[in-house]
Amino acid sequence: MNFTFNKNRYDMKKLIYLMSFFFLLVFFSCKDPKKNFDQSLLSGKWQQGTLFEYYNADGTGYNWDEADNVTENEAQKFTWTLSDDNLVQVHIMEMGGNIPKSYTVTELSSTNLAYQDAYGKKYSFRKIQ
Repeated sequence: MNFTFNKNRYDMKKLIYLMSFFFLLVFFSCKDPKKNFDQSLLSGKWQQGTLFEYYNADGTGYNWDEADNVTENEAQKFTWTLSDDNLVQVHIMEMGGNIPKSYTVTELSSTNLAYQDAYGKKYSFRKIQ
């Protein structure tokens, strides 16, 4: 009888290890993989309604919103980087200082750009130049 108890105990350990292995397998396989976007597609002028963004190939850019009565000549300058699906714009303030803004890109093609911020606000642009 004592042998049976030890065998059951051994079987129980194997079962726990097996269940742990499958849990970890499922947990790590369910994460969304990062998407890689071609940053060369980002260069150019993009529009969403009255909001415009212009990305230069050298990692600089600017944006403006005509609804705020701001023209392209008065645009807010920024630098940008795109790594995998992470787009970071660092806005350069006229009075000094920088403000980084981070977005997750969900679409980037030769005609469409879509991204969202950490709070779930979504942006969807079309390329106009």
